[in-house]
Amino acid sequence: MGAVFADRGCAVAGVDLDSAVVEAINEGRAPFEEPGLDELIRKNYHRLSATTDCEAAVEDAEITFVVVPTPSEDNGVFSLLHVLAAAESVGKALRRKSGFPLVVLSSTVMPGSTGGCVLPLLEQVSGKKCGRDFGLCYSPEFIALGSVIRDMLNPDLVLIGESDPRSGQLLADFYQRICANKPAVARMNFVNAELTKLSVNTFVTTKISYANMLAEICEKLPGADVDVITAALGLDSRIGGKYLKGAVGYGGPCFPRDNVAFISLARRCGVEPVLAEATDAVNRRQATRLAGLVRSLLPAGGAAGILGLSYKPSTNVIEHSPGILLAKQLAGAGVPVVVYDPIAMDNARAEIGEKVDFACSMQECASRASVLVITTPWEEFRRLAPEDLSSSLGRPAVIDCWRILPGESFEATADYVTVGLGPPAADEAVALAGG
Repeated sequence: MGAVFADRGCAVAGVDLDSAVVEAINEGRAPFEEPGLDELIRKNYHRLSATTDCEAAVEDAEITFVVVPTPSEDNGVFSLLHVLAAAESVGKALRRKSGFPLVVLSSTVMPGSTGGCVLPLLEQVSGKKCGRDFGLCYSPEFIALGSVIRDMLNPDLVLIGESDPRSGQLLADFYQRICANKPAVARMNFVNAELTKLSVNTFVTTKISYANMLAEICEKLPGADVDVITAALGLDSRIGGKYLKGAVGYGGPCFPRDNVAFISLARRCGVEPVLAEATDAVNRRQATRLAGLVRSLLPAGGAAGILGLSYKPSTNVIEHSPGILLAKQLAGAGVPVVVYDPIAMDNARAEIGEKVDFACSMQECASRASVLVITTPWEEFRRLAPEDLSSSLGRPAVIDCWRILPGESFEATADYVTVGLGPPAADEAVALAGG
C-alpha cells in the first residue's frame, strides 16, 4: 500500500513495530516476497519512508491508514487487539492535529467493530469529535497475494464505510487519484461495509467449493468434463467465470478464516449458516479426496511427489495450502513424499519439517515420484516434460489438478490424470423426434 501510494505521487510514512521491516523499507528493500514490490520501493525511495514512531507519522499525515493484523480467535471472530492498540496511538496524535485529518481502517473486522469500538476509542483518546474534528472510514482492500500491486491499482470496486459524507468524499477523491482504472465506488455506513467485505470473500469461496463439488460429480459420469461445464456456466451474466474452476480447495490467509468468521457471525445473529458451513465442509474434504486418489495410483514402495506448496502462484505464503495439506495427509499415512515449490520451500520446511523430503528442482521431484501431483499452477510447472518422470516402478502417474499440461504429450509414458474428468463415454446413439 505504501509503495503504491508513493508511486502515485504521495509522500508516505510507513509505521511498524518490527524494526527489521522499518529498516528494510528505509534501505529500499521489500520486507517480504511480492512480485514487483522491490522495484516499486526502489523507484519511490524519495517519497517512501518508515518508522516505529506511530504518533510522529500520524502528526504529519493528512490520511492515516490502519492496516494491522486481525487474527482469528478460537470462535472464528476477528480479534481487535492490534486494531485498538493502533487506534490508541493514532488518537494520541490526533490531539495535536488541526484541520480535518482522516483515519481509514483497512483491516478486515467483524461487523459492528468500526463504529462500536474504534470510533469511541479515537474520540476518547483524542478528546475530539468524529465528523467534526476528524473523519473515520472503513475501507478494506480486495487484493490477492502475488498480484497485490495490480489489484490495488485496478480494483473492481472501492468500498467505503463512512462516519459522515465529508469523510467518505475525502477518501473517494483520494482513491480517484490512486487507482489507474475508474472503479465503482460504493459508499455506505460502517456495518454495511464491514459485512460487504466478509460477503465478497465468502461468496467467492462458495463458487470455488461449488466448482469442486461439480468436478467430483463429473469424475463419476462417463464423458463429463468440468472445464466444459464451468466455461458454459461462466457465460451466464448472473454467474460469471471468475473462480469457477474445479481443481483443489481454496487456501491462503483470507478465504478460509473469512468463511469461518461468517459462520460465527450468522450464529451470533441467530441465523443458521447452512450454506457457509457446506462451503467450508466441501473445502476441507478436498485434501482427503486428493490423497485418496494418490494412494489409489501409488505402486508398492512408490513415493508421491507434490509440485506446489504455496497456496497460489507468485507468493511464498503456505497458509491452508492444498499442497501442504496433501503432504501432511500422505506422510501421516506412511506414504514417502517428496515436494518442490519455486519460492515457498523455507516456509514449508518450517511447517512440515522432517515429514517429507525436499527436492532441489521440479525435475528432481518428478524423477523421484511414482505419482506426481501438481497442486499449484506455477508457470514453471507448465514446462514439465515426460522424460522428467520416474519409471523405476513401472508406468508413473501425473495428477494435473489445474490441467496446465498438454495431456496428450504424456500419454505414451505416464497415466495422465485430472480432477473433474469422467471416464470415456461409450458411443451415444441420438434420436431426434420433431413435430
